[in-house]
Amino acid sequence: MSEFFNSIKQGLSEAIQYSEEKCSKAVVHKFSSLDVKNIRANLGMSQTEFASAFGISVSTLRHWKRGDRVSHGPALVLLNVVSKEPQAVLNALSR
Repeated sequence: MSEFFNSIKQGLSEAIQYSEEKCSKAVVHKFSSLDVKNIRANLGMSQTEFASAFGISVSTLRHWKRGDRVSHGPALVLLNVVSKEPQAVLNALSR
């Protein structure tokens, strides 16, 4: 149990150091919003096909396209991966 505690304690210490800008070793991944319409068009998929292939509702996809909503969190990560390696995502999801 102490191994888990030490791991969590270390992670919290690193998070505090990072928040106080005292940690230069932290790796932070920042994703900017993407043009979902272009990603979909580059794949040659309709809105329905794209939404179905990647587990996104058509409604959400349309909101992103119009700019009513912005993707964030796991959806933003998924879109970044799809934009760079769409076949890898499709392969992983088809298994």
